[in-house]
Formats: sequence, structure tokens, C-alpha cells
Amino acid sequence: MTGFSLRLPDELESRLDAEARREGIARSEIARTAIAEFLDRKERQRYLAAFVAEARAAYADPEIRKEALALAEEAVALDNEGLRVAESRGRYGASSASRSRRKRR
Repeated sequence: MTGFSLRLPDELESRLDAEARREGIARSEIARTAIAEFLDRKERQRYLAAFVAEARAAYADPEIRKEALALAEEAVALDNEGLRVAESRGRYGASSASRSRRKRR
């Protein structure tokens, strides 16, 4: 493991010291965790930004937009059909009438 030197403002160093004492861990462990979380967050932000940029570019193309809307309309119809089937079967797949008969027995 490599090391590096870091200068902190006095106030930030005091907060770091206090947190290390509260948690019972080394200041360097807090710094490692903070840096790892920061880098993970930055990578996630870059990935999402690239994804959004790609989606915007694709939707700017009229043909892609038309195809996406057609797929979405088809999916809504399928979702509605699936929901209708699921609701007709009740909570556990049986109709509510047969469930009521079982409860009375």
C-alpha cells in the first residue's frame, strides 16, 4: 500500500480527529473510505451522464424516437393485460370466491 501526504485546514483536521475517536478507527481509515466513496460516486455520475447523453442523442433521431414510442405503447398494453390477469386471480393465484370458501371450512 502506498502513502501520500495531505494538508488539511485546522478545522477539518479537528473534525477528522473527533470522528476517528468516536468510531475508534484510524484517521487514515476514514480518509481511505471517504476517497473510495468519492471515487465511486464520481464514476457513477460519469456513467449516468454518458447514459443520458446517449439517450438524448438517440431520441433526437426521429426514427429511433418513433420506434421507442411504439415499443412503449406495446409494453403498456402488455402490462395492463398482465395486471388484469393477476388481479383476477387474487392474492395467491386463486379467485376470491374460492378463497372465501376455503376460509369458511
